[in-house]
Amino acid sequence: MSEITPDTVEAHGFTPEEYARVLEALGREPNLLELGIFSVMWSEHCSYKSSRFHLKKLPTEAPWVICGPGENAGVIDIGEAPDGRKLAAIFKMESHNHPSYIEPYQGAATGVGGILRDVFTMGARPVANLNALRFGRPDHPKMKHLVQGVVAGIGGYGNCVGVPTVGGETNFDAAYDGNILVNAMTVGVADQDRIFYSAATGVGNPIVYVGSKTGRDGIHGATMASADFGDDIEEKRPTVQVGDPFVEKLLIEACLELMATDAIVAIQDMGAAGLTSSSVEMATGGRTGIRLDMDQVPCREEGMTPYEMMLSESQERMLMVLKPGREAEAEAIFRKWELDFAIIGQVTDTQRMELVFGGETVCDIPLGPLAEKAPEYERPFLSREEYAQWAKIEPLGDLPEVTDIGADLLKLMASPALASRRWISQQYDSQVGADTLQTGGDAAVVRVHGTRKALAMTTDCTPRYCYADPHEGGKQAIAEAWRNLCAVGARPLAVTNCLNFGNPQRPEIMAQFVGCLQGMGDACRALDFPIVSGNVSLYNESKATGGGSAILPTPAIGGVGIIEDHGAMMTLGFKAEGEEILVLGRQNSATDAAIGQSVWLREVAGKKAGAPPPVDLDHERQVGEVVRKLIQDRKVTAVHDVSDGGLVVTLAEMALAGRIGAALEADPDSDGRAFFAETQGVYVVTVPRGTSDTVGMAAAEAGLTCERLGTTGGDAITLTRSGNDANSTDAIRCSVSLAALREAHESFVRDWMDV
Repeated sequence: MSEITPDTVEAHGFTPEEYARVLEALGREPNLLELGIFSVMWSEHCSYKSSRFHLKKLPTEAPWVICGPGENAGVIDIGEAPDGRKLAAIFKMESHNHPSYIEPYQGAATGVGGILRDVFTMGARPVANLNALRFGRPDHPKMKHLVQGVVAGIGGYGNCVGVPTVGGETNFDAAYDGNILVNAMTVGVADQDRIFYSAATGVGNPIVYVGSKTGRDGIHGATMASADFGDDIEEKRPTVQVGDPFVEKLLIEACLELMATDAIVAIQDMGAAGLTSSSVEMATGGRTGIRLDMDQVPCREEGMTPYEMMLSESQERMLMVLKPGREAEAEAIFRKWELDFAIIGQVTDTQRMELVFGGETVCDIPLGPLAEKAPEYERPFLSREEYAQWAKIEPLGDLPEVTDIGADLLKLMASPALASRRWISQQYDSQVGADTLQTGGDAAVVRVHGTRKALAMTTDCTPRYCYADPHEGGKQAIAEAWRNLCAVGARPLAVTNCLNFGNPQRPEIMAQFVGCLQGMGDACRALDFPIVSGNVSLYNESKATGGGSAILPTPAIGGVGIIEDHGAMMTLGFKAEGEEILVLGRQNSATDAAIGQSVWLREVAGKKAGAPPPVDLDHERQVGEVVRKLIQDRKVTAVHDVSDGGLVVTLAEMALAGRIGAALEADPDSDGRAFFAETQGVYVVTVPRGTSDTVGMAAAEAGLTCERLGTTGGDAITLTRSGNDANSTDAIRCSVSLAALREAHESFVRDWMDV
């Protein structure tokens, strides 16, 4: 093998101190294969060396949590099926950011494939995919190409594999010009007595490789994902994997068929770092060792070396430990599904990774230093006060008056921040499987097949809040997911996340990371909304030509909740004319407390200023519980939470969804900015005429406000000054037709994509 030089060590991403630890762990100099294995296992992407210290502080337990962080995905109890089976939801979110910038179609497609495997490797049948996408400025020369490629990749993989893509979010900001974010989430359902874990046990048990053959694609993908982008982006193209959704579909069915037997001891997908990571994690989890015969690894290219085999991230591959004597049974299943099957090793009691090639031992590494004893850093970070000085967030100062609410509303609805994403969602098959009950609302809802239950799911984050105040932004990301689940009638159960940040060696970036995690932890504890799985993606920065520096701090949140009877599911569209429109949970009328960092402030006033709106977690929980009870008791007909764009955008979205207008009233002295304030913990609901007292009493009992805004009806959103003669000219503050709203809302993406 090649000689290990300082350049070789540096090329594998080691600091001098880390390489010294490798020498200490081995008691000798590694060969190139061993160096490569240490490189990927100690990469930021696999070891979480800059984040583990802080991740340990997050709340991960609740009575309904079956398995928290540490396995392929999180597992929660969702109750019984009619036939008595105890059911579980299994879900996770992961990133595929760097590959998607380099090669958008395959980067996004293999991101979907990888997260699917994380879920079905635990015994779940995937029932839904979601995503959280962040792109740069629409007028950036690469951005249209990136959006088209990513969307095509997500649709191309998810549609072909037969799992519906039911929800997600897409945002634009110049901070993502040189480093887009592609976060993928999968939710699956399993029987609680058929959940599979990754710990390899049973000395002498056979280790089998199934799925696709190993190629040279994706080598050093984990290392590439653990570094900033430079000017050599195009040279990294070979590190991007290539996926085949049709093979993934076969792999899902073959694995689930074998899982219906009792032949499997442990199972792990080959994701980041491929065969290396999967084998190390299995052996480490079982406190055992592993011995692999590299000559038995199925390869699709001639002359592949053990280095290439161990570091390849070729897609659609799994590693299993079987019970002795069950090999032929398992092989028959995988051959039937036209997939590779090979016995490539066995479990040992050495707690070492031993690799044999051509009859010789080519790797012999103790497992402890590879995994549990990998480097862990407590990176320095700025205090909250120091960060505020660094971020230089301007105070709100003097704000312009809102002279034309209707004109501002139209401008917001047409902006990239709030414009319809229908062109994107139409690229995805949301109905395959025939269990999708709702898309495009506050949360997607998918029926649990064969039951009256449904799972609600959402992805949420407001990066501009997180930049202005990481702690408050972290709280808001969790609260927004909680709110969206409550708005469809679901009881929020648990969270997965994808923590996207810049270079952790910069104290200001670590301040963002630590602050967001502290806020997230506070919100999860206050809302009984534990984090059961997730992913950390650091070094999301670009020094490439045309790119910016670090992305905005983006702790994307995936929330999952349960609706016991999907007949009670709520949607956001107005349902009938003449219904009363109420707003629940407004705590005070201090507009400026919630206008900072708002979409209105950026798109209309042209300012990025002020603190983000504060999140009162006790209030958030109270109002969410009241809304869920009202939905469950069939007291409300439409529900939508107030978020980006404020109250008037919430009403516009409800009107467009229901194709019914609204006649609203406002205090004649009210500040027009109040309609655009992004006040947290607020919902708009509709009720049949004459029943608003029921909602008012429920709110009063909980100590919440309930205000009447007006009634549904007509083909426009009209705002009049309360107490004035409705026929007088100065009574009308705003009148925007639904046709004009719809045209504004649809125009941005339609015109950009020339469709």
